[in-house]
Amino acid sequence: MARRTRKAPLTRALQRALNVITRQVTRTVSQAVTQALQAPSSVLAPSPAKRAPVRNADCRLGVVVGLAGAPRYWLYKPPGLRRTERLPLVVMLHGCGQDAEALAASSQMNRIAERQRFLVLYPEQGRLANAAGCWNWYETRSGRAQGEAGTIEAAIDQVCLLQPVDPERITLAGLSAGAGMAALLATRRPERFRAIAMHSGIAPGVAHSSATALMAMGGRQARALPLAPLAAGVRLPGLLVIHGSSDPVVAPSNGAEAARSWAARIGAKPGTPRTVQRGARYAATITDYRSGRRLVASLCEVKGLGHAWSGGAAGQAYSDPKGPDASRMIWAFMVKQFARGGD
Repeated sequence: MARRTRKAPLTRALQRALNVITRQVTRTVSQAVTQALQAPSSVLAPSPAKRAPVRNADCRLGVVVGLAGAPRYWLYKPPGLRRTERLPLVVMLHGCGQDAEALAASSQMNRIAERQRFLVLYPEQGRLANAAGCWNWYETRSGRAQGEAGTIEAAIDQVCLLQPVDPERITLAGLSAGAGMAALLATRRPERFRAIAMHSGIAPGVAHSSATALMAMGGRQARALPLAPLAAGVRLPGLLVIHGSSDPVVAPSNGAEAARSWAARIGAKPGTPRTVQRGARYAATITDYRSGRRLVASLCEVKGLGHAWSGGAAGQAYSDPKGPDASRMIWAFMVKQFARGGD
């Protein structure tokens, strides 16, 4: 009885902290959306009816076989897919307040996949697991995060078994909470993934509970804990970080910390930052971290971007068409990592 009495306050405290995170994310994003709607150059469409359809003949629903709750996913396959092909697989992880369909619509990654011929897997968080649709990437002390990572890996296994996937070209990309889960997957199984892209996320190793995640979101914890050293013969996946300088939900310092801590694992050094801008889109400052000639990590800080997919489709939540095209940047970065071979 004494043990149960001591555990109950801790459980309640964690639940309260999780509720605080959910309320803060909802309140902050709602404020940002309201401001955007009131601005002349709103990044959101005035009517949700303009949402672009994603569910078509080439985007199919699946469930992870053999796991409790039958977690589902969406899979995009380019037209004319042949069993003799071996295509790259890009795993896309949505953020809070999203689902698989919403991320597909805002990122428009399927359009690139159609032209460049790769598969796109969109795992979807269940609302019973998190009412806001967030991946519980930060609950590593309780093991909940690792359990969800295992579910996503099971979905990847299933797709690899049923579809013509090239196992040497599997990559990850995520937005916000999806970025945190992508980082967890890549640190757990670095040998499995060739590249990872974190958009508006928190550096791996920073948060281990709902309370520390809340601190990191506010930028109150500057540095991540050192990541585990790589096993002999295991290559580190290349990392692309994209973060907005005006992100009101996840402090921009998290983006810089994610790139720095990732590069530090193998002693990669930052190069001279460079600023790029295309037309009227937001300017971006890019810093590459290299070990010798090898590109280990790249940090893209987008001036003026909030908590939204950079260059995303108009009319979507968490999507800003004024930013540089994150989906194109992510795919171009992944192709560079494919070219590395097995180094």
